[in-house]
Amino acid sequence: MYRFLLTPRWWGINVFVLLAIPFCVFMGSWQLSRFDARVEDHRALTEQSATARTEAPRPLAGLLPVDKRTSGMRATATGRYGKQLLVPDRVLDGRSGYYVLTLLRTDSGKALPVVRGWLPGDADAAKAPAPPTGEVTVTGALQASESPGDNGAGAQGGLPAGQTGAISAASLVNLVPYDVYDAWVTLDKADSGMKAVPAKAPEGSGLDLKAFQNLGYTGEWFVFAGFVVFMWFRLVRREVETARDAALGLAPEDSGAPEDPRGPGGPGGSPEEHTATV
Repeated sequence: MYRFLLTPRWWGINVFVLLAIPFCVFMGSWQLSRFDARVEDHRALTEQSATARTEAPRPLAGLLPVDKRTSGMRATATGRYGKQLLVPDRVLDGRSGYYVLTLLRTDSGKALPVVRGWLPGDADAAKAPAPPTGEVTVTGALQASESPGDNGAGAQGGLPAGQTGAISAASLVNLVPYDVYDAWVTLDKADSGMKAVPAKAPEGSGLDLKAFQNLGYTGEWFVFAGFVVFMWFRLVRREVETARDAALGLAPEDSGAPEDPRGPGGPGGSPEEHTATV
């Protein structure tokens, strides 16, 4: 009864099924491994953040360039504050406000962007406290340069003078007259009554939207594999039923030419009419 599985038509179907199922399972397993890796990154990052808060700060130069390992670590740098900018449209504790960003000019000749704190409301240079004068030593969490869309970072275009949409060397290069580190620091303790800005997770780690997309793709690939199996069994069952019906004489017969809608007599009418005419 199942000899039809060896016909050329079914050979093609069987080969497709045998290739499709492992492929779907492989892709689903790969997407699941990507999700597991992001979960592990999130766990490691949580542990690293907890450890970083208790560790002694390290010199800035020893933590560059910023990566997943060094992001969030406490860094220290010495210099003199220079140009001050505002970073608008930043949310903290559910409220909209802005960062007060001041460039710390170090002995290396480069400037380190330092977020000295957060203030509520619209960005207003008159309300932003002036930075301390003289040589200062700052201590805070090291962060990687932002890109538009990170943590509310926006594009530079359309902002008033003295403001920047993102904290990065690329966005600051045209706003300050000196070289800028490709990193920034948020102070452990904010200056002059401002709120300290907590460190954020490095990009590409943690349980973000991409992680749950990986989990969704995992389910889709396994569903595809199940659908292929289901359709194969359905086709086999239909073929078996068709063969069984044919063996029992229950298969519909092909009557050949279509029946004339005007009756069995054809164009001339009924058989009786033909006889009478003859």
